[in-house]
Amino acid sequence: MTKKIRLLLVDDHAVVRSGLRMLLESETDVEIIGEAGNAEEALRATEKLNPDVLLMDIGLPDRSGIDAAREVKRRTPETAIVALTIHEDKEYFFRMLEAGASGYVPKRAAPDELLTAIRAAANGEVYIYPTMAKLLVKDFLTQDREEKKSDAINGLTAREQEVLAHLADGATNIEIGDTLSISPKTVARHRENIMRKLNLHSRTELVKYAIRKGIIQA
Repeated sequence: MTKKIRLLLVDDHAVVRSGLRMLLESETDVEIIGEAGNAEEALRATEKLNPDVLLMDIGLPDRSGIDAAREVKRRTPETAIVALTIHEDKEYFFRMLEAGASGYVPKRAAPDELLTAIRAAANGEVYIYPTMAKLLVKDFLTQDREEKKSDAINGLTAREQEVLAHLADGATNIEIGDTLSISPKTVARHRENIMRKLNLHSRTELVKYAIRKGIIQA
């Protein structure tokens, strides 16, 4: 006989909990062992019942579901958490993942999606609703691009970084040469190397780059 997934429902709306119970009780591999209407009830019930999965709304009346999830993982790390929420923006999504959630499902999702998330979490896997997964991929790609930009500036020599800062501040080759005690021709050579290494094509691009990297202030 297949071991049932012991599930705790957490939502501050009794009607929502009732609907979820009706949906989930029809599944042969799911057993609802309790309900909670707020974060504190959820924490007490989790410690007492030790559920396999906690299906929890993020918007709880007494405490953020994100904070509650973090506390659940601190007290009972073996309990997997699936967030069921109306929020589909990346702020809530990433904060819930950071808090330790194994799944993130919008309330508009189809029942099959919710069941897939619960089963995945119970098996130690992570399930992310497709629209949320796109946010995760986008964030990863953005971070990857930023890391590559960071690598690029790390590719500059210490002298080139000094010249970059002065160029971005609007100093001329002569002024930079006087400041750094090098010739204007040497400054020009450094400038060419900087533009090539960072794939920049104008002073405007250079200034924007320096602002973005915090080398100078806008």
